[in-house]
Amino acid sequence: MLSCDVKLLIVDDLHFLRWRAAGGVEVSNHFKYVANEFPVTLLFVGVGLAKRGLFSEGESYDNAVLAQTGRRTTRLDMGSFELATDQGRSQWRRLLLALEKRLVLRGIYRGMLADDLSDYLFIRSSGHIGSLMTLINRGCQRAIRTGAERLDEELLSRVKIDQAAHLAQDDVRNLLKGQRSRRTRQKAARR
Repeated sequence: MLSCDVKLLIVDDLHFLRWRAAGGVEVSNHFKYVANEFPVTLLFVGVGLAKRGLFSEGESYDNAVLAQTGRRTTRLDMGSFELATDQGRSQWRRLLLALEKRLVLRGIYRGMLADDLSDYLFIRSSGHIGSLMTLINRGCQRAIRTGAERLDEELLSRVKIDQAAHLAQDDVRNLLKGQRSRRTRQKAARR
């Protein structure tokens, strides 16, 4: 880490560790060592880390080690995107614009994702980054294989998505319809 001038060490998939097992305590001790000995910020990424015991206090030695990890850790939650507020819509749009810049398709144009597919992508992904990235990745692969070289609803409708996003589509679509009609009423009232 020192020779590479590492400033940020990202540790992903922490939710797979069994913190209360001997190996979990060893890993926790190793993270403590790294944090104490190197000028580096540790960024832990995982799902449900609090429920998995990362921040738990306890009465035994093993739990005390985990409590030390919890006391040295600032928890930041990352929820799904939402479109109910102007700020939420703006964040979603900025994300889609950033993704557009990274797509390598011959038929790409500014606004393809952020304007033309914004609501569609939200419905299909239920606002979850993992589902969105999988949908776009698979869509790009299909666009290249078929020669379409661009993303649209017709092409993306043939792309399979994860089960959680698939099951949430109807609920998200109905929620979005209600938000659209509310936004339409608000715009009309402002005029």
